[in-house]
Amino acid sequence: MTSPTSQQQLYRFLEDRFLCAQACTECARACAVRASLVDPDGTERQERVRRLGIMCAEVCDATCRVLCEENRTDEDGIRVRVEWCRSVCLECAHAFDAYPGAESAADACRACADACAEFRETLV
Repeated sequence: MTSPTSQQQLYRFLEDRFLCAQACTECARACAVRASLVDPDGTERQERVRRLGIMCAEVCDATCRVLCEENRTDEDGIRVRVEWCRSVCLECAHAFDAYPGAESAADACRACADACAEFRETLV
């Protein structure tokens, strides 16, 4: 029988995992929308931001799938993926900061990075 403490830890782990996956989904959506608004024929800087937005959306989507699947991925593998997602989200947020009107996408990226960091802390 599972002890109440370990059961609470399991619930917290699953809740954190879900919150991270949910934040990844929101970030992916915001990045995809924002990337579509950046002129693909614009400056090199605009193209970099567009590419970062697309990459961030893809990384968040992949991370969300890993977190939502009932698989046997080891915690080290999950930790690496979540950290990768966190770092890409922060990089993307910094890039969006330079564009007026991109505040909501930058906020979504930061929220996802925070959720990833919090979830990573639950992994032993």
